[in-house]
Amino acid sequence: MLIDTHCHLDAAEFDGDRGKVLDEARRAGVGAFLVPAVGAANFDAVAALSTDNPDCRHAFGIHPMYVRAAQAADLETLRQRLAAGGAVAVGEIGLDGFVPDGDMPLQLQYFEAQLRLARDFDLPVVLHIRRAQDAVLKQLRRFRPRGGIAHAFNGSRQQAEAFIGLGFHLGFGGAMTYSGSTRIRELAASLPLDSIVLETDAPDIAPAWGAGQRNVPANLRRFAEVLAELRGMELGALVAATGRNALQAIPGLMDVRAADLPGACGYGQ
Repeated sequence: MLIDTHCHLDAAEFDGDRGKVLDEARRAGVGAFLVPAVGAANFDAVAALSTDNPDCRHAFGIHPMYVRAAQAADLETLRQRLAAGGAVAVGEIGLDGFVPDGDMPLQLQYFEAQLRLARDFDLPVVLHIRRAQDAVLKQLRRFRPRGGIAHAFNGSRQQAEAFIGLGFHLGFGGAMTYSGSTRIRELAASLPLDSIVLETDAPDIAPAWGAGQRNVPANLRRFAEVLAELRGMELGALVAATGRNALQAIPGLMDVRAADLPGACGYGQ
C-alpha cells in the first residue's frame, strides 16, 4: 500500500480541513501516515492523530530547528512519553546546516541525547539532514540506532550508500517531481529499490504541479507515479515495494491493516 512516511498533519495549515485532507489522501490510495513531532509542545497533537485515526502513527522528537525553543526538561518529557509506548519512532530529529543562525552546538546536544533515547528504547529514528548529511552520519556511527528514515534525502550517492549501509531508508517526495532536480531524480531512479520510501512532508515541499501551495498527503499517489516512471516500473509494483520498505524502516506501521482502512487499494498490499 501507499504509505506517507513523513507528514505533519498536526500543522496549523490543516486546522480548517484536516479531516477532509485525510479523506482525500485515503481516496487517492494512501493507507498509512507517519506523523512526526517537532517538539514537546506538539507531542499531544501527534498522539491524538493516532488515537483518532486508525491509519495514523506518530513519532516523538525535538526537531533541530526548534531546539532554541526547547528546554532541558523536554528531553525528560520525551523519555517519559517513549516509555509510555505508542510512538513508533523517535523523530523528527537530526541536524540542519541550512539556517545561518541554527546554533549547531545546541542542535548536536539535542541530537545526541535523542539518539541515546532511540537506542535505549530500540526505536528507529526519523532524520532531518538538510545540508548536514556527513555530520548526521558521524553521529549515527557513534550511537548506532536501529535504523529508520533519512527524510527528504538530497545528498550524494556516496552519502546515500553510507545511510543505507547503516540500515536507513531514504525518503523521496516533492523535490523529485521537478525536472530541474537532476541529482535527486537520478538517485531516485538508480538507488536500490529496497532503500527507498515515499513521503510528502505535508504541508511543506510542494510538488512541481503545486509550487508555492500547501502540500497534501493525497499527492503521494502522483509521487509514486513519478518514481515509477523514473525507474521504468509498473505503478503497482512500485507501490508494493515502497510500502514494504516503509514497514521495514518503521516496524510499528505494521499495526495499520490496509484491508481494514479506506485507503486500501489495488496497487499492491
